[in-house]
Amino acid sequence: MYAFRKNRLLWITVLLLFLIATLFTSIAFGSKSISLTTVWNGLLHFDSENMDHLIIHTSRLPRVIGALLIGAFMAVSGALMQGMTRNYLASPSIMGVADGSVFVITLCMIFLPDAAPMTLIIYSLIGSALGAFLVFSIARILPDGMTPLTLAILGTILGTFLNGISQALSTYFQVSQNISFWYNARLHQMDPVLIKWAIPFAILGLFLAIYVSRAITAISLGDEVAQGLGIKLMTIKTLTILSVVILTGISVAMAGKIAFIGLVIPHITRFLIGEDYRKIIPFSAVFGGLFLAWSDIISRFINHPFETPVGVVTALFGVPYFLYLIKTKGGRSF
Repeated sequence: MYAFRKNRLLWITVLLLFLIATLFTSIAFGSKSISLTTVWNGLLHFDSENMDHLIIHTSRLPRVIGALLIGAFMAVSGALMQGMTRNYLASPSIMGVADGSVFVITLCMIFLPDAAPMTLIIYSLIGSALGAFLVFSIARILPDGMTPLTLAILGTILGTFLNGISQALSTYFQVSQNISFWYNARLHQMDPVLIKWAIPFAILGLFLAIYVSRAITAISLGDEVAQGLGIKLMTIKTLTILSVVILTGISVAMAGKIAFIGLVIPHITRFLIGEDYRKIIPFSAVFGGLFLAWSDIISRFINHPFETPVGVVTALFGVPYFLYLIKTKGGRSF
């Protein structure tokens, strides 16, 4: 961690170069390999008659951009949730936020099957808010409901319940094929139009995350410490939840539910960067984007040339780490 702080400029340069390498690797490799020269020409000198160029622009480029954005959004959401609740186990996929989005999107697909991208995003945002509201409302009623392990168990139970209802409804109304995308996220079906419509919401969500980051640093040390520093807890926590709802909602709308990014990445970031959320937020975004992009690349080769859902790869990393956190820190706050 000391080396990272001392050579921050060097590390930032390395991350930028790694980001560029990730873009080219993701575009070049898949069921059909494309040479780096073709990738370069396809990006700078697009030829609509060239099949490789069409693959790059209509499939591979939206896919990697979507992966980088979604990974960033989920990691930032997880960092905010962990800091606000002082809960090592908090993340959008565990706390019911992402499951709420999938549930409401299911309702949207049933009753508004031809919904426009903006409508889909709005419904996903409503679902994120619903999931967060249900989990934290029930937690406040239960004895010790706000403890890390109880919140994680409650979020998992509620998420399973919402998923069960969603799948039952999708089966009954015969929309299982249409909704399967949101249950098993597949980045290769990324819609460029959804990415475009999600950008304004993403800017707002990230702006809120950066705005509250200093206050979250204090809150992560305890509400009493934050109040002593003059921080308005209710205002900051409301803005934090709003940021989480926005970033999670647009992520689910773009690619479905992808688990464990918001759990694992903030821990790695805190280990490397320290406890200052003014640095944790931007670095979580970078690490989260790179993590999901490389998980997507790996997923293409598990059962090549067929696509494996990227959630399988994130789970391979996330499940062991989740169990490790439960064993070592599950019953304690920060």
